[in-house]
Amino acid sequence: MRTRVAFFDMVEGTTNVTVFMKRGTKKHLSPDCIFCKIARGELKSQIIKEDDQAVAFRDINSQAPTHILIIPKKHIPTLAAASQQEGDLLGHLLLMARQIASDEKLESGYRVVINNGVGAGQSVFHIHLHLLGGRVFTWPPG
Repeated sequence: MRTRVAFFDMVEGTTNVTVFMKRGTKKHLSPDCIFCKIARGELKSQIIKEDDQAVAFRDINSQAPTHILIIPKKHIPTLAAASQQEGDLLGHLLLMARQIASDEKLESGYRVVINNGVGAGQSVFHIHLHLLGGRVFTWPPG
């Protein structure tokens, strides 16, 4: 049986994402994390940019003409779980978003979003930024 989870089709029971969401655990270091697999090159994705700290790739469930996910290679499940020591890494993700927005020619504007927790719409528990552009956005979102 196939289940739609976290923007990717996966065979049910092969990932801890569902278990993680049900249990609400804040610490998750499973090798089954789908974004960790992408960062390690184990799953195909349309990589836009990569360096020693982060990977950016196109979201397959695009919500805008440009929708890119930016993830750290280090597994951090949520923004709330990030430590002070990870501040430089989080800043690096934002600067990567800025560079990609420039590369993608999003001159008219773009939005950067981090969802934190199930109630905010986070469906993959590996911190990630959504870089959205190519259309007009309204406020408030959602």
